Amino acid sequence: MNSKTFMFVLAFIILTLVTGVILGLLADPSSPITWILIISLVAVIILYNKASSKQYVEWKEEYSVGIESIDNQHKKLLMLINHLQTAVDHSTGEQFEREALDELVDYTRTHFAYEESLMEDNDYPEFEAHKEQHKNMVSEVERVLAEYQRDQETAMSNAISYLKNWLINHINGTDKQYSEFLIGKGVK
Repeated sequence: MNSKTFMFVLAFIILTLVTGVILGLLADPSSPITWILIISLVAVIILYNKASSKQYVEWKEEYSVGIESIDNQHKKLLMLINHLQTAVDHSTGEQFEREALDELVDYTRTHFAYEESLMEDNDYPEFEAHKEQHKNMVSEVERVLAEYQRDQETAMSNAISYLKNWLINHINGTDKQYSEFLIGKGVK
């Protein structure tokens, strides 16, 4: 089921339950059916919130690379990924999805340029390999953007999944390696 259909079905269920609760309260507030509808409505909302919150990435201190400026940029990247997730989950429309993705891609490039300049300025020995990882990630996102023209929903889902996994793995892998080197050079 695509996200637009899911949101429509969810809205229909909630509207039906709300209508049932209102009618039940007007007819017989002490009826067990009314209370079952109220409990069902609350349960649907709670379950939806729990399920949707698992799709978002939260910053954890274990992601810290020990350099405040880089950590702040990583936090912003996670926030932008979550904005994109929200745009897709709530079917906000192609324009909002596209703007969220463009903002994420633009900021990612800015972040990569910042990281690369720190590495280059401090003669990081694995600079070229790290820069290649950045290049490969940007190429993958550009491929997803091309796919977006053919199948928006699948492309966005693939992009979000890829970006979440790539960013967390990248932070916990090679970013922590260069950060130890940079911290040793006095970068804070």
